Amino acid sequence: MTTRILIADDQADIRSGFRLILDSQPDMTVVGEAEDGERAVALARELRPDVVLADIRMPGLDGLEVTRLLAPDTRVLVVTTFDHDEYVHTALRNGACGFLLKRSGPALLIEGVRAAVQGDTLISPQITVRLLSSLTGRPGAGAARPAPAHPLTEREREIVRLVARGLTNAEIGAELFISAGTAKTHIANVQAKLGVRNRVGIASWAWEHGVARAEG
Repeated sequence: MTTRILIADDQADIRSGFRLILDSQPDMTVVGEAEDGERAVALARELRPDVVLADIRMPGLDGLEVTRLLAPDTRVLVVTTFDHDEYVHTALRNGACGFLLKRSGPALLIEGVRAAVQGDTLISPQITVRLLSSLTGRPGAGAARPAPAHPLTEREREIVRLVARGLTNAEIGAELFISAGTAKTHIANVQAKLGVRNRVGIASWAWEHGVARAEG
């Protein structure tokens, strides 16, 4: 099946560049472009794309608000120049299926779209490393946070740690010697227990609660 993509960015040259990259893929097609957030929301609701690429800073509604309005019914992949921690956290809380930097290059953009379609997520590696460092390095990080209503099992905590590292279902399966389908089932159970929308919500929870730093 062909993945239908909507590009939302206020810079015409960026939109054109993304279109060239994505339309070059045999399984992808760009079905629309939006120069501002309000247009992006309207086109997404009209065209029903599989994935929306949303910049952070756009006229009218910004990419964070676009994400909040469209997710989880529409997969939104934030692609931006700005990697401020506040933007990353807000995008994840609002249901983004990934957070990429424009400077990451064409290969990561294509991989991010494919991950979103498959129910996985992709976050630029430099962002993941910085977030893990800053969030798990704070004194008392996660110490006074409420626990989930139904405690996670040890296997589920392993799953959470691997999700926080950005691993896909297949990679989690290989790491834990289980099938990708079993990993997907565990992730669904974790989402229900934590009350989060998707796996990036799991990652955000793990970072904020200090679970991601436990590697043993």
